[in-house]
Amino acid sequence: MPTERSVPAQRALRLAFGTALCTAASYALGLPLAFVSPVLAVLLLVSLPRPLPLRGALVLGLVAALTTSIGLLLVPLLRYYPVCGVLLIGVGLFLVFRFGLRGGNNLIVIFLVIGMTMISAAGFAEFDLAMAVVGALVKGLLLAVAVVGISHALFPEPANSPAPPSAPALPAEDVARVALRATLIVLPTFLLALIDPASYLPIILKAVSLGQQSSTTRAQHAGRELLGSTLLGGLLAVLFWCALSLFVHLWMFFLWMLLFGLFVARKLYGLSRSRFGASFWLNTLVTMIILLGQSVQDSIAGKDVYTAFAVRMSLFILVTLYSGAMVHLLEAHRERRQGVT
Repeated sequence: MPTERSVPAQRALRLAFGTALCTAASYALGLPLAFVSPVLAVLLLVSLPRPLPLRGALVLGLVAALTTSIGLLLVPLLRYYPVCGVLLIGVGLFLVFRFGLRGGNNLIVIFLVIGMTMISAAGFAEFDLAMAVVGALVKGLLLAVAVVGISHALFPEPANSPAPPSAPALPAEDVARVALRATLIVLPTFLLALIDPASYLPIILKAVSLGQQSSTTRAQHAGRELLGSTLLGGLLAVLFWCALSLFVHLWMFFLWMLLFGLFVARKLYGLSRSRFGASFWLNTLVTMIILLGQSVQDSIAGKDVYTAFAVRMSLFILVTLYSGAMVHLLEAHRERRQGVT
């Protein structure tokens, strides 16, 4: 019979180990966009209390390929009718976020948003780049699913454990407003990525994370939570990089990720006292993984890692500040309308 504390502890160990294993495996296999796989593993481990069966994994991989390939269909429209293309993507983002807020599968929402933004932005620059991103996402997802299965085998969920609490459902009248808010958070980063997809694709992934987080964040605390999780994720990435620099080795990458993952997972599952909710710590972990992954890629390419990190972190902060501003502006508009009525 699992105790009240053993179940969260088991989930924290599973999340930390799965994140570390997926990170090490992704870089050991030399996957393109290697940071994507551990991000997907984190989302799967947090959202799924049980491992996916083989059939479910294959279906999820097929769904990922189909949903992300939607971006390929939007490429000709963006090239020859850019205004119509951007407007269509904006409407699509709104409908997808509304679908998610009405109880739709969160993973399908993420893949649809990535397809309409990351894939179409990459294809706008070069079709081969878009195909490479689709391939990287599918490969990363398959690796993440395999790692999730291994993590559940090593740290199984007790058969009679309570299901993780689901996010409280939004009132029907608030769904459209929150979906619009998430759309306005993601769309400007998509426009930025159209300028230089190779540099700004990770910013889209960050914006998607912020859009998801803003859906579960109360407006009065949005700025503090969105900015705080981004800054903490950046700080952890800096500490991680400094620790890894002491002895650069793939196994040390795994061990440090395990340690940092345990720190965040304990907060996320309530094993350590925290003033912030699970979405804050989830965004912190995702931010750290994205920043670390890009720093590793910069190091391999021979770029100045510290300058690139400073630029990327500045963009992350600007995107986060913009996200917080959108939350407050739309909330103020709603309060004014309520005051008038």
